Amino acid sequence: MGEHEELIEKMSEKLGFTPQILETLGELDPEFLHKYKRCDHKLLSDGALPAKVKILIALAVVASKQCERCTVVQMQSALKNGATKEEIMEVMDVIFITSGAPAVAACRDALKLLK
Repeated sequence: MGEHEELIEKMSEKLGFTPQILETLGELDPEFLHKYKRCDHKLLSDGALPAKVKILIALAVVASKQCERCTVVQMQSALKNGATKEEIMEVMDVIFITSGAPAVAACRDALKLLK
């Protein structure tokens, strides 16, 4: 197994799934994958803010960008890191207040994960 495959495997274990972008980045530029991992580690690690809170913030940010696939990935990560339905619905309030209905609509598939 190559170094980038090992990185992808470790990151996938932490996330609970393998985002396709990781495989693509690993094939195209393994060094970029290392940079991605460092950023991902910051997001998925407790610091001044718990990881769960940072992931919920990331959910709001990607929703504001109207990236539907990104909202699914962040929702999966939020749930894996212990976010509750109530916490997620409060984030949806923030998304609506700050970014409007199109940003909420970008969460359509992500919200299905709460069922």
